[in-house]
Amino acid sequence: MVRSCMCFKSSYSIILVVFSGIFNSLFGQDIQIVLGPDEIGENQAWTITITVNNERLKSYDNFPDIEGFRKRGTSTQSQTSMVNGQISSSQSVTMTYLAIGQGTFTLPAFKMKVNEKILSSPGKKITVGPPKQSQQRDPVRSLFERDPFDDFFGKGETEFVDVKEDALLALTTSKNDVYVGEGFTTTLSFLVADNNRAPMQFHDLGKQLSDILKKLRPSNCWEENFNIENIEGESIEIGGKFYTQYKIYQATFYPLNTQPIVFPSVGLEMIKFKVAKNPSFFGQNRQEDYKTFYSSPKTIKVKELPPHPLKESVAVGSYRLDEKIGSVNLKTGQSASYEFNIYGEGNISAIEKPILKKDNNFDFYEPNMKQSIKRENGRVAGAKSFSYYMIPKEPGNFDLGDYFSWVFFNPKTNKYDTLQSQYSVQVTGESQKNQSIESKDPGSFYDRINMADNTLQSSINDNWVKIGANIFILLMLGASVFLVFKK
Repeated sequence: MVRSCMCFKSSYSIILVVFSGIFNSLFGQDIQIVLGPDEIGENQAWTITITVNNERLKSYDNFPDIEGFRKRGTSTQSQTSMVNGQISSSQSVTMTYLAIGQGTFTLPAFKMKVNEKILSSPGKKITVGPPKQSQQRDPVRSLFERDPFDDFFGKGETEFVDVKEDALLALTTSKNDVYVGEGFTTTLSFLVADNNRAPMQFHDLGKQLSDILKKLRPSNCWEENFNIENIEGESIEIGGKFYTQYKIYQATFYPLNTQPIVFPSVGLEMIKFKVAKNPSFFGQNRQEDYKTFYSSPKTIKVKELPPHPLKESVAVGSYRLDEKIGSVNLKTGQSASYEFNIYGEGNISAIEKPILKKDNNFDFYEPNMKQSIKRENGRVAGAKSFSYYMIPKEPGNFDLGDYFSWVFFNPKTNKYDTLQSQYSVQVTGESQKNQSIESKDPGSFYDRINMADNTLQSSINDNWVKIGANIFILLMLGASVFLVFKK
């Protein structure tokens, strides 16, 4: 558009500015939705047109989908006229639909937001019949019907060309092979080279991304999603060539088993504009079209952890220990606090509490747990804190490292490592190992035992009662059998 304007004298620019001011002051905004005809041939296009009068077309929602039709793309048009000294203008955008087959199809009622206003359309039934023959135009008549001013204002037939794009959809991973439990970051990006000349833009990204992730997310992994909300371009260099990277999705995955992780090829549909072969000053200079870009498939190899008694339960990552204790001087029978804080890079959610050694020197209560996770710059890091209360039962000097230790596998060194407490505590006071706990109520059962009569009683009388009952039952059975046979 800028190149076209440069071809005209500056006086035309002044006229345009004046026209724009008059449009905004003399006319109000009028917006319409115009639907195509009720009947078309199978070889004919059907359209929905949005027209804005006396105002610029700033924004509009996606056009509705129609069952039995597929979208072909949009085209835009602008028009300016002066009648009796009054100037009017209009801008319109048209979505073209192509029928898939013959039949009667229904466009339901729909709403669209145009220039921040909600417009309603009642919809309609569309009948698609057999293909119709196009009418031949008289070339001589067409020549005389042509307005010479159309060439100047761009209202004639415009030829659009497809400009080759320099862009791609790329799925990249931070690692090609990992251990079970080791994290790797996966990024799905749309890359546009700096020398690209084809105009493109995203559309229906939320819906497309939902379908893409159903195919992309591996079922045998724990996912930490970076939750990209705003897609912003970032300049990167690949093989000496500069691109603008638009990150669409990014997450760190942690394999749960040794099955290979397979990312299939996925497609992202973009709006790609065709450009006018001969741009005009007032006419349409680009035409909306669609193109789908596909990523390359990728497989991540997952390795088994080296042999270790705890290899099935250890965390994998790079971790450090930050511990805190209320005091190293303790007394028997009095509670003390201790924090075992694990922080670093890895699957923080999968970190389990330390397995404590149990003996008669301490009583340990279940810890309170707190975790924080930070996802940025393609890394997942954080901390998990375990807060304990313990009661010393025996006096003496004790190394807490004998009680608090946590084993993990470090993929950077390919070795197992242990985080172990470095504190030593001194416990004073009397031993409470054999101190009986009298505060517990033995319960009503034991109370009844103490009150029960322990006098021995003979069971002979009970035996005579059982014999008499058995004789009575036998007599009743004999009488019943006699009555049955007598009848």
